[in-house]
Amino acid sequence: MASQQQVLRDTTRLASTTMVLQVVFRVLTFTLNAFTLRYVSKEIIGIVNVRLTLLYTTVVFLAREAFRKACLSHSAQQSWRHTIHLTWLAVPLGVCWSLLLGWIWLSILEVPDPTIIPHYGTGVLAFGLSAVIELIAEPFWVLAQAHLFVRLKVIAESLAIIVRCSVTVILVLMWPRWGLLIFSLAQVLYTSFLSLCYILYFAKFLGSKEAEKKSFPLHSMMEFFPRYSGSQDFLDWKQAWLAWSFFKQSFLKQILTEGERYVMTFLNVLSFGDQGVYDIVNNLGSLVARFIFLPIEESFYVYFSKVLERGKDVKSQRREEIAAASEVLESLLKLVTMIGLLIIAFGYAYSQLALDIYGGPLLSAGSGPVLLRFYCLYVLLLAINGVTECFTFASMSKENVDRFNYIMLGLSLSFLCLSYYMTIWLGSVGFILANCFNMGLRISHSLHYIRKYYKDTSFQPLYGLLLSPAVICTLAVSAALTRYSEVTLCCDMGWPSRLAHILVGALCLSGTLAAVVLSEGKLTHFIRSHFLSTKPKKKV
Repeated sequence: MASQQQVLRDTTRLASTTMVLQVVFRVLTFTLNAFTLRYVSKEIIGIVNVRLTLLYTTVVFLAREAFRKACLSHSAQQSWRHTIHLTWLAVPLGVCWSLLLGWIWLSILEVPDPTIIPHYGTGVLAFGLSAVIELIAEPFWVLAQAHLFVRLKVIAESLAIIVRCSVTVILVLMWPRWGLLIFSLAQVLYTSFLSLCYILYFAKFLGSKEAEKKSFPLHSMMEFFPRYSGSQDFLDWKQAWLAWSFFKQSFLKQILTEGERYVMTFLNVLSFGDQGVYDIVNNLGSLVARFIFLPIEESFYVYFSKVLERGKDVKSQRREEIAAASEVLESLLKLVTMIGLLIIAFGYAYSQLALDIYGGPLLSAGSGPVLLRFYCLYVLLLAINGVTECFTFASMSKENVDRFNYIMLGLSLSFLCLSYYMTIWLGSVGFILANCFNMGLRISHSLHYIRKYYKDTSFQPLYGLLLSPAVICTLAVSAALTRYSEVTLCCDMGWPSRLAHILVGALCLSGTLAAVVLSEGKLTHFIRSHFLSTKPKKKV
């Protein structure tokens, strides 16, 4: 087993590389969305980005999330054959979910007017099929993630996104009347190409000198497929029961994660056109969360799972590993808190300009700027919750996971009710406020768990939530200056005034970053050492 320093180095490399990937290709995706807004109706955007994407993400999440968490949990007695058998269960489970949810999407939910949005049934079948295709590569993904194959993840996702974007642009330009057929074909090609990349990589990797050098546990492609043996059980039942616990939790977490889309889809509180506008603003607001916070959460879950023994208290584990985990958690909390506060400070004054550049008056003239400003607060809560739950789920025992499922059940029910009534009262903003409320409750639970976890030690990782007074003051001044700049220079006075407004923001951002470098030395060292460093470190 690699030392915890080696694991930390590989994990931060995975996180930083994934961030770069997410930055480049999320920008590409959003550019594509801005392009398609000129050629297709907002009703089609609403159907694709809300209803059909919700079908796809629900099938994929419910079919694989629990297996991923169980299979990536650190265990000295882990059998890779049992792990592979468990991950393959995601495929039949995905087929069942696709059939069930596809029937609901076609028979129970309101079907769009075929004269306005044709080919809806084909879209449902295509997005359900694409989910199953992606699940076929699940055993390959788990092995790649467990062994921190950074390059594979980057190349596979990059090529798949390029294929989807290219197909969408070409078909929108040539046959815009195809509507949903364009996005359906692009989605199937995306998941097919993504799965094919993982399969072809391991077909070439196994048996190579690199595989021998890394002591990879598998030696042929046939070992990726289930094999029955009379000498041992088909599954590791302890691992399987852990997966069942995570499955119950995943079901509830999915409701919380995609709650507003479920409310929009099942309760019809917004029209398809309004759903399209809300989803565009929602995606734009979550851009930073997607390409920075999500890679951090996914990568450092692997780190904490490898360093900490699940279900054991602090006294039963090595002190150096507990200390390392505490230091990393504190630095991560400080990093995401700082980024979240930066978004709040600057997002308020630049929301309207960003929407006007991205989608024109369709987004900037209505409720879009208000939605995006409220979303800035939600991004901060998303950031903190991602890191705290990352640590919590990596160290919880199975019994704690089961208990947390009941908490998630209460949160899910309260969120759905709160979303429905707040949307009736406040419109689209109600979705964001309901998310903020529930995210705050989840953060409170994780903070209580972490405080209790380290209560008998001298470590205080939650101090990472506190920034220096210099940084706080600089953020407050920047928020005031950029808001004044928006009132006097933006956004109806032409591009010279807009550029002046952008320049004010750039100067304020530079001053804020300078304050961070000067007053947050520990955080600066953490970023330089683990995210920006290109020199390999000596193993400890």
